[in-house]
Amino acid sequence: MSHFTSEDEALLQSMLRQLLQSVKEKITGAPSVECAEEILLHLEETDENFHNYEFVKYLRQYIKNTVGPVIEEETEKCTSAQSQGEISGYDTLVQHLTKKARESKEYREMIHALKNVMMVVVESLINKFEEDRMHDKELANKAKKEHQSGYYTDNCSDSDSSFNQSYAFMSQEQLQLLTEKLDPSQPKEVRQEALQTLCLAPASDILSSESWPSLSKHLTISLADPDATFSEKILRFYAKTFSSSPFNMTREVYTSLATHLELYFLSGEYSLHISAGLDVSNADVNRLLKKVRLLNEYQKEAPSSWIRHPEKYMEEVVESTLSLLSLKRKPNHPASPDFLSPMHFLALLDIKAVWFKKWTHAYYSRKVVFRLLEKKYKSLINAAVQQCLDYFEFCKAAVNKNSKVGDFSQQHCSDMQNFSYTGPELQYICFVHSVCLLGRLLIYKEGQNLFPVQLKNKKATVSITDVLVLFVQLIYHSPSYPKTALAAHTENYSPESLVMEILQVFCDQTGCAAECLYTDTVIDALLHPVQSLLNGTEVYINCLETTLLDVADILARIAASEDGLSLLLYGENEKNAKDSPTAAHVLVQFTKKLLHDDISLLSGSEFMPVVKGAFIFVCRQMYRTCEGLQMLIPYGLHESIAEAWRKTSLLSERVPTPVTDADSTSSISQESKSSLLWEETLLDALLNFSTTPKGLFLLHSTDAMNDCVNFMFNSLSKKIQTNEYEDFGNRIIITQMATTPMAAVALQNSGFIKTLVTELWALLECGKDDLRITQPKSTPVDPIDQSCQKSFLFLVNLLTYPAVFELLNKRDIPNKPMYSFREVPTDIIDIIDRLIILNSEAKIHSLFNYEQSHIFGLR
Repeated sequence: MSHFTSEDEALLQSMLRQLLQSVKEKITGAPSVECAEEILLHLEETDENFHNYEFVKYLRQYIKNTVGPVIEEETEKCTSAQSQGEISGYDTLVQHLTKKARESKEYREMIHALKNVMMVVVESLINKFEEDRMHDKELANKAKKEHQSGYYTDNCSDSDSSFNQSYAFMSQEQLQLLTEKLDPSQPKEVRQEALQTLCLAPASDILSSESWPSLSKHLTISLADPDATFSEKILRFYAKTFSSSPFNMTREVYTSLATHLELYFLSGEYSLHISAGLDVSNADVNRLLKKVRLLNEYQKEAPSSWIRHPEKYMEEVVESTLSLLSLKRKPNHPASPDFLSPMHFLALLDIKAVWFKKWTHAYYSRKVVFRLLEKKYKSLINAAVQQCLDYFEFCKAAVNKNSKVGDFSQQHCSDMQNFSYTGPELQYICFVHSVCLLGRLLIYKEGQNLFPVQLKNKKATVSITDVLVLFVQLIYHSPSYPKTALAAHTENYSPESLVMEILQVFCDQTGCAAECLYTDTVIDALLHPVQSLLNGTEVYINCLETTLLDVADILARIAASEDGLSLLLYGENEKNAKDSPTAAHVLVQFTKKLLHDDISLLSGSEFMPVVKGAFIFVCRQMYRTCEGLQMLIPYGLHESIAEAWRKTSLLSERVPTPVTDADSTSSISQESKSSLLWEETLLDALLNFSTTPKGLFLLHSTDAMNDCVNFMFNSLSKKIQTNEYEDFGNRIIITQMATTPMAAVALQNSGFIKTLVTELWALLECGKDDLRITQPKSTPVDPIDQSCQKSFLFLVNLLTYPAVFELLNKRDIPNKPMYSFREVPTDIIDIIDRLIILNSEAKIHSLFNYEQSHIFGLR
């Protein structure tokens, strides 16, 4: 580089320009100059194309030519020293070479030459940049004069002119001048030019300047400018700020936008009403929706970063949001239910209240949200509850009049080109948002503490139990469709699906469920359609089958927990069944009636087997325990299930042979599949009686033991039950069955024991088939190898005294003189012969893994 020519300078400029153009997006996204420098310093770690840049290749070659000989010379010296034991280890060698290279004369000269050359190159680039900038400005002025139609050329950070045009760093004096020019009292042209300049400056510099408080006020006022182009540019500036600045700065921009919206909704300019509907294609409405959408996008992104900043910053954002959403009307106006509030606009853009879900996910923000709701903004909770009550009354009135309730949940799913919303549709969207918000609120103890709430048109307060009963009533009073119809929609906003989602979350969270769901009032509300069908009273429900399936789903989840099962069996205060029957008695009576086809309203329904299966599963959750079974024994549910199974089994045997006609073949095939599925459901229900000793005795009495065991064996063989919970359930059933001789024989006859022994032998002596040949099998260090533990537990559970006596009584050990390597055991007696009593050389030599297999047998 000592002979640095103008051609070399031009070449370096070109290579450096190419590098900067390639990393332009990364630099422009940096919030400050320091961050941009940091990005360049760590470019090799973050850019996969780093080593392909011409500038990097040039530098690498230059370094190699200059310092390469020094490194080679030192490497030779170190190699000879290493052979003599003076230097040891690769890391020590690298450190030594690096130190010597950096201390060399060649390295110092190279760094000095590089600095001098790059200073010249960078200075030339800066001069070139200034020339490009002036040239672009002249072109822009020329274009402005030629095109007087009012079009505005955006020169923000994504401009395609010079590589460094994204940044125009300004001093405090320049920013102060910009603030003065953006004053609303200034002429329009002056403000537009100032805004254009503002877009070129880094957002972090603007937000950290002394002029920002005044500038923020001017921008907030200018957002309401009648010129749509001007206000949209401010919005773009806000969006750029949100994406490129830290939370401690962007919170001020957010509160500025929230304040503007609050002032706009309270101003005389705003006159939208729910009854008039909403036309989204209207320019003013579209502008308003853009502002609310920007607000909502920030609401969903802010929680990922606000924990790293002081709590007061987050509180500013939360309070400005709640203040905006709690608006009803101007202070000097009476509250009007027809007012199209900010909550309606937010619900349009975030119908499932994702923003609230993210805000309440972490305790850090949740405590602030709930504290502010309790102290200042409880009206938001009141409004959400009122919205749900109003919709329920509307649905209830429509159902009682036998009229069709408008199904707003599906209307906009089918017509993507519809740009207007009617009043009822807006109310429904706000209702969905309120349901999701309340569902999230009630999950947490702090949210539950906000209840009861006092509504204006109600004398009594509304408690948590009242809200949950309301949710349950929404399941069977709102528009609903069969499950197959709902499956066609990827996003379903029907009240039934929303409420089910909330109640399922409550059931999964034991603390919340104990507080909210485990009350007689809620259980009675769930059992209302069941009780009505049992009593033969008239039922006002839109889709009875779907409602019953939903009720069974929630009751099964409740029965799966210990506290929930106790509530179903004994009631909230362990009431006596003679005084009033508990939920368990009602459910078993209803299930028996279903099995005997005594429910006239459901006769002939194609979903009848599914409904039956759902309620059998609820009863199964009860009779899987000793106390639950004791309560259900007097009803003879096992006999009803066995009788239904026999009928189904006979019908499946009578299915005609398929003929050549395609239509008849498909219908018979479908009927056969449905019949087989229903038969398997009944067998599974009978099989689960064997989880308790007394239940196993009841299963014996049905004469279905062999069929149940065959069903269990087929399910295991087909890998149908693969999860840990089902596997644990199977072990319990097998353990219980092995306690009786009859069940042990059924397990033997089904082929279960043979399959178990064969799989065990394969694991012990053969290993897995799917292991690669190049991977040698590790020597087991545990007495029982991990791959054999499952089979070992099955065998231990199976070999109870009654089972051993029944399977091995009066049988002799084979004790053959010779055993083939291909001879695989198929019975318990064979396992004893081959793995436990090794009393001959033939038995020992027949084992590939003698020690492991024998230890397994002895265990």
